[in-house]
Amino acid sequence: MTFKTIAAFVVATLISVSSYSQTASAIAEDFKPSSLNQPGQEFPQVNSQGYVRFRIKAPLADSVRVSLGLGGRGGTILTKGEDGYWTGTTAGPLDEGFHYYHLTIDGGTFNDPGTLNYYGSVRWESGIEIPAHDQEFYALKDVPHGMVQQILFTSKSTGTSRRAFVYTPPGYSTEKSKKYPVLYLQHGWGEDETAWSNQGHANLIMDNLIAAGKIKPFLIVMTYGMTNEVKFGKIREFKIDPFQTVMIDELIPYVDTNFRTLANRDNRAMAGLSMGGMETKMITLNKPDVFGYYGLLSGGVYAPDDLSGKAKPKLVFISCGSKERPDGVNKSATDLKAAGYNAVSYVSDKTAHEFLTWRRSLHELAPLLFN
Repeated sequence: MTFKTIAAFVVATLISVSSYSQTASAIAEDFKPSSLNQPGQEFPQVNSQGYVRFRIKAPLADSVRVSLGLGGRGGTILTKGEDGYWTGTTAGPLDEGFHYYHLTIDGGTFNDPGTLNYYGSVRWESGIEIPAHDQEFYALKDVPHGMVQQILFTSKSTGTSRRAFVYTPPGYSTEKSKKYPVLYLQHGWGEDETAWSNQGHANLIMDNLIAAGKIKPFLIVMTYGMTNEVKFGKIREFKIDPFQTVMIDELIPYVDTNFRTLANRDNRAMAGLSMGGMETKMITLNKPDVFGYYGLLSGGVYAPDDLSGKAKPKLVFISCGSKERPDGVNKSATDLKAAGYNAVSYVSDKTAHEFLTWRRSLHELAPLLFN
């Protein structure tokens, strides 16, 4: 090795160490337990910049990795201490909002025992919340609250009893003569009917909007969107017909029979996130006489030709995160408006295909419904 080569190596090393030190020193040491931690658990922790710090007890393990981290870097590798605890901090801040994650310990997949679990990615995953600057709209506040209740309805087409959750607004149980519009709200692939309440805080979003006088109260119905299981990467194999039968012929009649609904097209909406948006698009195009309001949340777009010759929707709402494909969403709304449709686009700032995008989207959509 020549002197020049050695000198270059030393300089490069010093620069690397300096850069690392600057990065490390830039991380604010104001970490606090995540709001989604299990009672009494100190980790994982989140700081004011959105970095996450993990601490896992696994004294006999040889390697521990967390799936959360910067894209393309394989998550966050934890380091083992003499006390048997593995610790580590994400290489950078995460987007604001909710994130799924899991641990890989010696090649096996496990959940973090420090935090609560949420159904996503076709399994119960660990969850963490990065406080958002606009989190007030889905915060738990001292306002009148609605109710989220489980229902079980018979599905003759699938030969099963199926589950749904129904949000009823404040006052539903006391105002016995009042009838309400209904939004049928679908989850994404790998999630289930618990997602919009647990991860999405749909009920709190509604409570806060109603308390502020910004929306007309309505019911939300959330059901499992799969009748045939589809593996990751095989979404094109999904067939809408079986679920459409469950929705149109079984769930809607059950809801209209057992709840005080305004059972007509002008008071019925369907929306969904991701795969739920795909389901929404297919069903609303197949059954335009059933739903008067459409919402695709990171779930594709409508073109004027899709809607031509069908019963005209009262509203088409299309949204996504700014890190997704906002140009397509905005163009779709522009094209639909030019064709004479009431279309609205919304782009969530600095978010991707994640729940803060969809929380914000529901917050924007709800005031536009049933007016």
